[in-house]
Amino acid sequence: MVINNVRSAAVGELAEIELPTGERRRCRIVEIDESAVVVQLFENTDDINLMSSTARFLGRALELAVSGDMLGRVFNGIGEPIDNGLPVLAEANNDINGFPVNPVSRESPDGFIETGISVIDGLIPLVKGQRLPIFSCPGLPHEALAARIACQASLSDNAENFAVVFAAIGITFDEYDYFMREFNRTGVIDRAVVFANLAGDPASQRIATPRMALTTAEYLAFEKDMHVLVVLTDMTNYADALREISGAAKETPGRQGYPGYMHSDFSSIYERAGRRVDKSGSITMIPILTMPGDDKTHPVPDVTGYITDGQTVLSRELYKKGVAIPVDVLRSQSRFRDSAIGQDHADVTNQLLRAYAEGSAEFAKEFERRYLTQRRDEYRTIEDTLEIGRELLSILT
Repeated sequence: MVINNVRSAAVGELAEIELPTGERRRCRIVEIDESAVVVQLFENTDDINLMSSTARFLGRALELAVSGDMLGRVFNGIGEPIDNGLPVLAEANNDINGFPVNPVSRESPDGFIETGISVIDGLIPLVKGQRLPIFSCPGLPHEALAARIACQASLSDNAENFAVVFAAIGITFDEYDYFMREFNRTGVIDRAVVFANLAGDPASQRIATPRMALTTAEYLAFEKDMHVLVVLTDMTNYADALREISGAAKETPGRQGYPGYMHSDFSSIYERAGRRVDKSGSITMIPILTMPGDDKTHPVPDVTGYITDGQTVLSRELYKKGVAIPVDVLRSQSRFRDSAIGQDHADVTNQLLRAYAEGSAEFAKEFERRYLTQRRDEYRTIEDTLEIGRELLSILT
């Protein structure tokens, strides 16, 4: 919408459109041209009468009411409850844009997070405070892997102050329904906060959703001293929404039509994860993205790879072979692996990767059958995983 005769406003500022019925719909300023501003609504434009509606500018960016009571709750992409529960009794109202962790106060990721999945725990371990994306392709089971990690992840010392913040970004209702069924089946919903932006929701909501999730994670981690795992899926849908809004604002496009500032925009999300020297809590992030055309050089994975701390890459070839968790271990890495595992773990990991890379047909077959394939209901402790690794290595002797 274009609003004329605006005297004072700023890009990113929050506004409300009031309908003749008294209903109010939130929007934000995306462009300013002299006395006219362009706003994008977070909700639909149905029943808006341009002649009889009024706009009010709030002088602030979009905020989220945060509280420890958010655990166990489900919200839409702009922080409104959709679980039939009461509104959150706010302990604070925080700007969703937040701030990246200052490099001076950033601590290096440290501390093993156990997922119960051999290929993750054994070869690409998740480290507290790390940003470890999953690079997938359309049609591969990244939803199942994301749900499994979110439901099973825990600190190795079984600390109770562990929470999951899950942001569904532009996914289908079927995918959202699958995640919610898994969260309820495993009971993880009790220690989780879910934000759901579905494919039919406005693109402007999609831009807000990961920031809503991270604002919640920052509050739980740095005000409530919790260790928080943030799962963002699918960041490709986020990037497409960013491109749509940029195109509507007639901004100069960059690679494949994405805005030239996409790198800095992604950084403003990814850099909010980590550990701080003056805080006992932490934020660990798993962004999940699908690579259009299975192309790892596509702008979305390309930008993500530069900002984050490694990657878990799913393989279409392994999936076609029937491997349940089709991780291409030779293209995957966790850059902070050594800070979270012991020498025995590192020795087994290095030997497994070397043996698999050397291409012994017998070893590769058993590795894919026993290590990469894991039943949905099978939780393997790190001790279980290391023992399977040693048994596989015995094939070579």
